[in-house]
Amino acid sequence: MELASEGELYRHLKAAPNGRFDEYRSARYTYQVADALNYCHANNVIHRDLKPENILLTSDDNIKLADFGWSAHTISNKRKTMCGTLDYLPPEMVSGRPYNNSVDSWCLGVLCYEFLVGKPPFESEDSEKTYEKIKRILVSYPKYMSQGARDLISKLLRPSEARLTLREVMLHQWIRDTKKKPLRETFSTNKNH
Repeated sequence: MELASEGELYRHLKAAPNGRFDEYRSARYTYQVADALNYCHANNVIHRDLKPENILLTSDDNIKLADFGWSAHTISNKRKTMCGTLDYLPPEMVSGRPYNNSVDSWCLGVLCYEFLVGKPPFESEDSEKTYEKIKRILVSYPKYMSQGARDLISKLLRPSEARLTLREVMLHQWIRDTKKKPLRETFSTNKNH
């Protein structure tokens, strides 16, 4: 495995101001995760457990997907197993329906939201309420979130047949406009861990 000296992205998210990333950093990471997932899908792999804890950072602030424990190599692109992390589960999985690699696009929408807000959109005090919010796709956007970010997330957090593809995510206007801006947030590189 390649070295990812900065460890889990989750640690950096929790240490960021207000526990969230700015739009530049969020767009940049969302683009990189979409690109990595697109590569996986081109090789018939569905990740199925995307979350900040399963993304590692390199010393030059680039992401590496990790923890392929729930991933599936499937030529048919059809699965039925319920797996992953509760707050990231897509409605088709929660409802026990067959699904395809678009579950990773759903998870990318949840991930982008968590980057920008500091917590997943369906997080609740108990699992039944979380399941209900996921099934009904109940998402609240904070006022500080830009219209472009809302547009991207809303096009990922929708029924599977209507979700953006990963290529469409990488070409989305918010991603293209936002990831060009200079990095305002940085993290300290600790070479001793």
